[in-house]
Amino acid sequence: MKKITQLVLALAALASIGNAAPFLAIGDGAELFATGTLGVRADDNIFLSGKATSDTIFDINPGVTLEFGKNAELKGSLSLVDAFSNYADHSDLNTNLFSADFVANYDDSKSKLGFNVGYHELNQNTVDTALAAGGKLTRRDQFQVGAKGEVEVSQITSVAAGVSFEHMNYKVKGYGDFDELKVPINFYYKWTPKTDLSFGYSYSNYQTAIGQDSIDHYFNVGMRGELMPLLTGEVSVGVDQRNISGGGSKTDPGLSANVTYAYSPKTSLTFNAGNNHSTSPQGVQQKNLSFGGLVNVDIDSAWKANAGLSWRNIAYSRFGTSGPHEDDYVEGTVGASYVVNSWVKINASYIYRDNGTNNKNGSEFTGNVFSLSASFRY
Repeated sequence: MKKITQLVLALAALASIGNAAPFLAIGDGAELFATGTLGVRADDNIFLSGKATSDTIFDINPGVTLEFGKNAELKGSLSLVDAFSNYADHSDLNTNLFSADFVANYDDSKSKLGFNVGYHELNQNTVDTALAAGGKLTRRDQFQVGAKGEVEVSQITSVAAGVSFEHMNYKVKGYGDFDELKVPINFYYKWTPKTDLSFGYSYSNYQTAIGQDSIDHYFNVGMRGELMPLLTGEVSVGVDQRNISGGGSKTDPGLSANVTYAYSPKTSLTFNAGNNHSTSPQGVQQKNLSFGGLVNVDIDSAWKANAGLSWRNIAYSRFGTSGPHEDDYVEGTVGASYVVNSWVKINASYIYRDNGTNNKNGSEFTGNVFSLSASFRY
């Protein structure tokens, strides 16, 4: 109770401070900001296990962000965050985790280029890691790097390509480190002034320390831009083929969609969907079908609210001695935020998680997370 009182007082102190300028201006086009979050979470299933364990977690996340290229064709940012999580009842789970992200983009109206690199220390469970966690949190380090570009070939055509690499290093037994390389290529044809048709191919190479390596090929057609009045985004459908090391392949319909419907000037609805292959952290082949939706409402200049619901069907080709099985994972969210001033914002949210399965060994769980936090940027 003492910790909760201290946190509430800290949030109130942040909210009482007035407007402020950036922490440090560096030249004409670069600014340095001090950032941070103070928060508390009440989680009734911290391990995402069938036998739920609850706890209250206090988060303190100080950081800095450097932004450059203001009003320039080349712009970007570097963000560094040191995250402290303290568990009220399970102090052995306390962590101090570091993350760093660099993003740069160039746009001269005819060419668009982007680059990103990130390093993240993680320590939580997901629907993919929960079963093997065995009453523990899944500590891991993630490194990502990527580049993308799009060049105008003519007034009505353009070509886009990219490359991304991810390395995951697990710090606990039962999970396999992996390296994944992805290379997407897309050709765009301007069908209308606001809509492009696309023809694409995506290559993915997945190397894992547990299970079988794989190579994926996704051949697709799609659209982007204004798909219909008030509906914008990008959609592709096609054939997703997975070739597994040691022989064997599997071909399924492929789907990728992310669209937004502008219901009103203050209300938008975002929809996403996907159908693809993947590999679990335990080295098990998976096929994923997912659908999700999110509603965002700008109540006024200070208040914002959101609500979302997602569903994911995970078909496992095998899992130990239990054989093939399927999980259905549902996640619902409700949240609200209040902008106190130009650099302080209060956030509140509720997350519901439910995983059902036909696995005879059982990997079912439910969980509820209530959180309250204040974020600042000075």
